[in-house]
Amino acid sequence: MHLLAERTEGTVFVPLGIEIIEVTPERTRLALTIDHRHRQHLGFLHGGVSALLAESAASLAAASAVDIETHTVAGVDLSATHVRAKRDGRITATATPLHRGRTTHVYDVRITDEDDRLVCVARCTIAIRTMHR
Repeated sequence: MHLLAERTEGTVFVPLGIEIIEVTPERTRLALTIDHRHRQHLGFLHGGVSALLAESAASLAAASAVDIETHTVAGVDLSATHVRAKRDGRITATATPLHRGRTTHVYDVRITDEDDRLVCVARCTIAIRTMHR
């Protein structure tokens, strides 16, 4: 996980306060504590933040399943359903693989609150590509 954590420096993880909890090929978890940076104009968690958290969890899961020195990963499809509004508290995104092929991985991502209530459910497809140097 150390190398993956280093690669988040200088990315959206830092200004949004996204924390890496766990990164394995079988389960990746990211979390954040909701504050003014994450809310839309009505004061609720912005759906785009949930989408970003979901794709980030899936991308890190995919990166942990391949050799990131020779391969790159990129989100190519994301579908998210927001099922609970949140104004504050902590949310955790958990990505688990549904399919891991040679060129694509598909992840189920569930975002839950501190009481383990579902906030958002997402499916994310990640492209796996060989880097050409």
